[in-house]
Amino acid sequence: MTQASTPTADTVRRLVRTLLEVGDEGGPGPEVRPVTEEGGHGTWWVGTRHVLRLAPDREATVRMRRELRLRDLVRPHVPVAVPTSVAHGEWSPGLTYTLDTKVPGGTAEEHDVSAVGEADLAGLLGGLREVPARQAETVGVPRVAPRSLEALRRMAVAAAQRLADEDEFDPARLHQLTPPGAVQLAAQPATAVLVHHTLRGEHLVVGADGRVRGVLDWTGAVVGDPAEDIAGLALAVGSGAAVRAATLTGYGARACLRGLWLARCDTVVRLAERLTGHGTESPALLRTQLRRSWEAILLERVTELREDGTDD
Repeated sequence: MTQASTPTADTVRRLVRTLLEVGDEGGPGPEVRPVTEEGGHGTWWVGTRHVLRLAPDREATVRMRRELRLRDLVRPHVPVAVPTSVAHGEWSPGLTYTLDTKVPGGTAEEHDVSAVGEADLAGLLGGLREVPARQAETVGVPRVAPRSLEALRRMAVAAAQRLADEDEFDPARLHQLTPPGAVQLAAQPATAVLVHHTLRGEHLVVGADGRVRGVLDWTGAVVGDPAEDIAGLALAVGSGAAVRAATLTGYGARACLRGLWLARCDTVVRLAERLTGHGTESPALLRTQLRRSWEAILLERVTELREDGTDD
């Protein structure tokens, strides 16, 4: 596999000077600094207006090239900003970069999403549903089968007991999702749409007014189960806001409850794994996501799915 050494500030500075046409007499050029001190320094702030992303290996290069094509396909369908590349190419032999315009705003971890922001999220979900799946597959987006909620539920039951031993979670809360209920909330045939698949708080750009301004990082997009994006929103903005946004989009009770339980089971499993020494995610963030996903919502109290499998 093609893999370069970890990029340094000097590597980034030389590349940026070329891209932004900063001459020898034009000063040192814009300030560059890694977006996070963790990881391999693959994403860098460039001044106040740009973000530079560097693919660390061949697999990431393939995803980045696909993302550039996908963003152009998605942009006309969604009401929020999708990053625009002002330059792209190779920063090391076989490894790509993209210099993107920065989408102004903070993240959903920094700003709460307002009621109007929930309408923005509804527009995002609706726009993704409008993107022709065949066109998305044409630009390289993979089609992924829905996950088994019952298999995930069983994993969560075992993980919940480990969390109970650490006084982190009450396993009885998972009794709300019975095995027949998990089967009933299985994904329905012919419902696959374009799914962002990583609608985490860090990927939602939110203004101080609570409006959702943009969505970042489309490298994980798939054609698949729309409940996965509802689940992602439950982790990012809470179950109540996620379900309200999905309902505004036109998704029924089945999709909303499936997304809710995907999120709940995922958070239990991931926190248990982290506390037993696996994974690199922040335990504090995982606990926050656990709290958000387990918010009680009115929908699960009043909704019953019909025995014929349709939404009520």
